[in-house]
Amino acid sequence: MTTIPISDTDLRRTSTQAWRGFFRRPLATAAVAVLLIIVLACALAPWLAPDDPLTQDLAAVQQLPSAAHWLGTDSLGRDVLSRLMWGGQPALLGALVATAVYAIIGIVLGLAAGFSSGILDRVISTVVDIAMSLPGIVIMFAVVALFDNNLFAAMITLGIFAAGGAIRVVRAATKATKEELYVSAARVTGVGTLRILARHIAPRLVGPVTVLVSLFSGVALVVQSGLGFLGLGIQEPYPSWGGMVAEAARVLITFPWLLVPSGGIIAITVLSLGLIGDALRDTNAASTRNTAWSRQARAKTRAQTPVTRSPVERSDAVLDVRDLTITFEAEEPREVVHGISMRVDAGEIVGLVGESGSGKTVTALSVLGLAPANASVTAERFDVTGEDLRAADEAVFRRIRGGRVGLVSQEPMVALDPSFTVGFQLKAVLRAQTALRGRALHDRAIALLEDVRLPDPHAVMRRYPHELSGGMAQRVVIAVALAGDPRLLIADEPTTALDVTVQADILDLLRRLRDEHGMAIILVTHDLGVVADLCERVYVLQRGHVVEEQETVGLFAEPRDPYTADLIAATPSLVELPVRNGGTRA
Repeated sequence: MTTIPISDTDLRRTSTQAWRGFFRRPLATAAVAVLLIIVLACALAPWLAPDDPLTQDLAAVQQLPSAAHWLGTDSLGRDVLSRLMWGGQPALLGALVATAVYAIIGIVLGLAAGFSSGILDRVISTVVDIAMSLPGIVIMFAVVALFDNNLFAAMITLGIFAAGGAIRVVRAATKATKEELYVSAARVTGVGTLRILARHIAPRLVGPVTVLVSLFSGVALVVQSGLGFLGLGIQEPYPSWGGMVAEAARVLITFPWLLVPSGGIIAITVLSLGLIGDALRDTNAASTRNTAWSRQARAKTRAQTPVTRSPVERSDAVLDVRDLTITFEAEEPREVVHGISMRVDAGEIVGLVGESGSGKTVTALSVLGLAPANASVTAERFDVTGEDLRAADEAVFRRIRGGRVGLVSQEPMVALDPSFTVGFQLKAVLRAQTALRGRALHDRAIALLEDVRLPDPHAVMRRYPHELSGGMAQRVVIAVALAGDPRLLIADEPTTALDVTVQADILDLLRRLRDEHGMAIILVTHDLGVVADLCERVYVLQRGHVVEEQETVGLFAEPRDPYTADLIAATPSLVELPVRNGGTRA
């Protein structure tokens, strides 16, 4: 499965802004400069080192810095600067190997455990617990002995046993992020698991992962130097930073200067890595704050009356469910939806009505295979757009989501990823649902925004979600739902978070889209005023049972069930209210 190209214009712009923020930090800039100098000096030691690190000059032993030897000489008259430059190669390379192993294992297994939440999660967590209970340093010493002082074997072992902490951090962050509604929205629109991990979850891990990696790289460097100090790995007379510290310790009383360059280079490198990690973390946090937005719900009022409309010409059903039962598995299984049946024809707008907890949302989400993980869904008949889904697995539902069935969520602001522009997210869905690429992809995205009547769609494409009003954000979400040209659109409380005038605009938009595209719409709501304004037929749910199913006009004129009558009576815009001087008003 391919991922969204990282070269997208929006992603480049975000990355450029982040790097500018990073280099505005003086300590971070200085740390990068120092680390770069150290790395280049060690990498270019064959050309830059002033002397051969193995050449001895017994007439110039233990000398302080001079023009001939910038950092002095050791007990055998060897140039300290040259030995530091050559000795840095195994030190930095060993730390790099350990850090790469640590990061790859920690990120990959952490993402897998956090996103799967099943057997894979339990297996990985158990293995991590076992690995972290073992004495990693002792095992590393055993590996060094087994592989004849092989430094890289020791560093790989260190990375493997230290990765348990990274796995736990990444797993926890992944679990928290995957519960965000914009991740669920991405799944609904048909975006694959790998794309979700790469584009919606991985960016949230940048902060904690950079801190972990920077701290561990310093630890790995210290451990590698410690092995050299103990005489493991690189052997005399070949230079290593740890070996040079060991030599300085032996002559500490007679020539203390030798500890300054050998220990100082390790301290400076570790400090630089720490400062860079802190700056990256702070830069990422600032970037996240800049793209955050307010998720406060807006006050909602509704004052609509039932209207009569001409019936829409219908064809075969796009949804035909019979005897649908949903049970939550627990110590004591609980059945929340009790054998309901429902049919939605092409071009029809059907309301699914009930109070909170009546089962309307979980019923609608089961059509997309998005019922909670502990929910068991069974049905005598479960046909969606002509396909039997009674035995469908996740791969089948992934093919249906966004293509045959679209979803408009209740909270538009949390259905959009705050890190990316509208254009980036809309194009991502189009890539997943169509074969369009390049200019055709961009033109289709603009056409979708025009279709939902957004003014200046080119400007909207460049905006982030927090730069949109609630109504504009909901129109973007509708455009995303239309990207795969679905035959059935599920609108879950699409006007709850919007004010009255915007509600009316969104309902008019849904009606127009139905008329133009011929798709069916399921409107999940508890607001009978919205139902009266938009729906042609209504299913009323109470405690997981369908207590009434009627044409909209008949339902309001003569409700058959007392519960329906209570719902109508509880909707102020649909009952007669007393006035002070007698009479009533509607």
